[in-house]
Amino acid sequence: MRLIEQEIKSFEEFWPFYVEEHSKPATRALHFAGTAAALACVAALALNQKWKWLPLALIPGYAAAWVGHFLVEKNRPATFKYPLWSFLADQKMFGLMLAGKMGEEIERIQTEKIK
Repeated sequence: MRLIEQEIKSFEEFWPFYVEEHSKPATRALHFAGTAAALACVAALALNQKWKWLPLALIPGYAAAWVGHFLVEKNRPATFKYPLWSFLADQKMFGLMLAGKMGEEIERIQTEKIK
């Protein structure tokens, strides 16, 4: 049974599900590119003090991520059921990828799943 079908009560429970739903490198790359583009938009809007446009900065991030889910992973984005945890997990994955540690995290999650 996929974790999303169960009620997830914490980010700690959500994170392994999130990692599993991003199993393909292409999906993670699309998420990384989308998150980077969204953060660049936030920075540009903040520098220009265009605060009313800030919600639009989410568009490139979600567009790239959803392409990854619908066309690469062939699954439904967790954002639809867990929007806040999904957003936080996107940021966590982005940070792990920047640090070159996402591969280690995938291995850790897979090892825990086997136990």
